[in-house]
Amino acid sequence: MERKIRNIGLIFAGGIGKRMNSNGIPKQFLKLNGKEIIIYTLELFEAAQQIDGIVVVCLEEKISELQKLVKKYKLKKVLKIVKGGKTGQESIYNGLIAIKSLEKDDAIVLIHDGVRPLINIETIKKNIENVKQNGNSITVAPAVETVIKIKNNQINDILDRSNCFMARAPQCFYLTDILRFHELARKEGKEFIDSASLMTNYGVKLNIIAGPNENIKITTPIDFYIFKAIKELQTSIEILGLNES
Repeated sequence: MERKIRNIGLIFAGGIGKRMNSNGIPKQFLKLNGKEIIIYTLELFEAAQQIDGIVVVCLEEKISELQKLVKKYKLKKVLKIVKGGKTGQESIYNGLIAIKSLEKDDAIVLIHDGVRPLINIETIKKNIENVKQNGNSITVAPAVETVIKIKNNQINDILDRSNCFMARAPQCFYLTDILRFHELARKEGKEFIDSASLMTNYGVKLNIIAGPNENIKITTPIDFYIFKAIKELQTSIEILGLNES
């Protein structure tokens, strides 16, 4: 019998954005058309019918500001905002603990970057379905350029691009599974770049779904201008009615 559990978005917004050159403003709080990047992301999870709740991990000094923004934009699904840790892995762990405190039963957790505002609802839906069928789900995008391996500053191998993908987000797991391995990593003092790397280290076989190519992480000024261009294109399409079937 299928477990009747809730789907919770865990939005990571704890970075300070050193590569953005944004005069001290964390990248997730940079604005496009008067709206913060983190709000674009949260609004998509809010709009997704499949999402039952949202927990946000935020820079401690920005929690009050984010709480005001959640109220301003009437984001009803945001259940809790918790402070981030010293590392991305610790921040996600803090979010997982918060979800555990809110959920009586297990939950499907969709771990997503606050600075990936170009995710779409269909990708959220596919990830949830994949977790239910296969136990976990990692969003990927196909490599669009040649991928090479380097050794001693020389090309060591050229990989078959058809077999290469870029790991993106959301990365989705049952709460009990991802929390167990986070706690194991903490006990062993191990740090990983993302949840997919953490789970792979402990031998978990991961399943993928293909997400949209535009689901970029806004890390540099170039990323921000790509985001701006895509949003302007989406607005133009909506105004002209070109997205109607």
